[in-house]
Amino acid sequence: MSAAEDKQRYLDRGLVQVREAARELARCDDTTIRAVLNSLADRSLAAVEEILAANRSDLSRMPQSDPKYDRLMLNPERLNAIANDLRFVASLPSPVGEVLEQRQLENGLELSKIRVPMGVIAVIFESRPNVTFDVFALCLKTQNACVLKGSSDAHDTNQVIVSLIHKVLTQHGLNPDAVFLAPPERQWLPQILQAVDFIDLAIPRGSKGLIDFVRDNSRIPVIETGAGIVHTYVDASADLAKARAIITNAKTRRVSVCNALDTLVIHQNLLSDLPGLMQEMGEEHDVEVFADDEAYAALEGHYAGPLNHATEQHFGQEFLSLRMSVKTVPGLDAALDHIHSFSSKHSEAVVAENPDVIERFLNQVDAAAVYANTSTAFTDGGQFGMGAEIGISTQKLHARGPMALPELTSYKWVVRGDGQIRAGS
Repeated sequence: MSAAEDKQRYLDRGLVQVREAARELARCDDTTIRAVLNSLADRSLAAVEEILAANRSDLSRMPQSDPKYDRLMLNPERLNAIANDLRFVASLPSPVGEVLEQRQLENGLELSKIRVPMGVIAVIFESRPNVTFDVFALCLKTQNACVLKGSSDAHDTNQVIVSLIHKVLTQHGLNPDAVFLAPPERQWLPQILQAVDFIDLAIPRGSKGLIDFVRDNSRIPVIETGAGIVHTYVDASADLAKARAIITNAKTRRVSVCNALDTLVIHQNLLSDLPGLMQEMGEEHDVEVFADDEAYAALEGHYAGPLNHATEQHFGQEFLSLRMSVKTVPGLDAALDHIHSFSSKHSEAVVAENPDVIERFLNQVDAAAVYANTSTAFTDGGQFGMGAEIGISTQKLHARGPMALPELTSYKWVVRGDGQIRAGS
C-alpha cells in the first residue's frame, strides 16, 4: 500500500469515527468536561519539554524572516498562558441546554428553543499550534467533536498536542476519536470540505488565500475568519499622548496577529506631530513605513526607521510584520471613506476627544470590532472574557467578531404536547 493510500484510509476512517464520537459527546456532562480541561492544562505544563522539542523541529524548517514564524513559535510563557486559558474555559458555564425562548401556544403546545452542539466542527489553520488547544477546549465545552486540519508547518507540534489530548480523554472515559488530526498536506483539504455526511461546519483560520479556497470549495457551511486589515484614525481632537501609546501598542505588541495595526490614518492638522507620534516605533522597533506624500514630507529627516513613499498597494494590505502605511486625510469623512475602501471589516479604531467624531466613527464604520481611544490589540476572545476563541469572524451571518462558546452552538425547537393534532388540510 502506498503512502497516499495509507493516508486516504486514515482520513476516511477518522471522519467516520469523529462523527460517531460526536454522538457520544452529546451525552457528556459538564463536570467531566471541566475535569478533562483541567487535566489537559496540568499535562501540558508537565510536557513542556516534549511540546517545545516538537515545536523546535517545526521551527527549524521555517526561516525566521517568515511572518508566520512568530505564530508558529511556542515557549514556556505561551504554554503557561495556554494552560490558564484551558482552566478558564473549564470554569465557564456551558451554553448547551440554555433555553433561548419559551412559550405556550393557544392549543396548549409548549415550545422551547434550546441551544445544542453543532456536531462536528472542522477548523483549517496555518502555523498556529495554540489553535489546537483552543479549538479542542471550546469544542469540548460545547460538546462538539472536531477535525483539526493544520498545516505541514506545525505538524510535529500538533501531533504531540493531539496525543496529549487523546490520553486525557481516555483517562476520563471519553472517546479520543472526538478529536481527529487530519493529514497536513494541502491535497487532503478538498476531501474534508466535501465531507457533508461527517462535518457540520468548517472554520478556516489563516491567510486570505486559505480562507478564499475554503469558501470557494466547501460544500459544508463556512464561517470566515477574515484577514485583519486594521486602521487607526487619529483625529485633530486626539490626545497625542494617548494616540502615541495606542498606535505603538497596536503595531508593535505582536506583529504577526490579525489585530495588529496596518494603516495609520492621520488628520492633516497633526502632520507636524506625526514624527513624535511615531518616535518609539522608529527608534525602538525599526518599523518600516510607507507614507503618502504629505506624511512622507512630515517624516523625512525626523523618523529613525525605514521610510518609503507609499503606493496604492500599501493600502488594504495586511503586513503581519514590522511594516505599516500612513494615510493623510482632511477630516473624519475622508477617514471613513478610506477605511470603507480598504477595510477587511475586522478591527478599526479612532483616537479622538471630540464626542461627535467618536460616535460617528463607532456608528458608521462597518467592522466586527470598533474602538475608541484604545488599541485594536484587544480583539481577542481571551481579552473579551471568553477564555479563548475559535476565530474572529468578519462575516455577519451567525457569528461576528471573536467566536467562543455560544457561537459553536445551534438550537433546536422542543415541542411538548398532550395529544394535540393539527386540524384542516
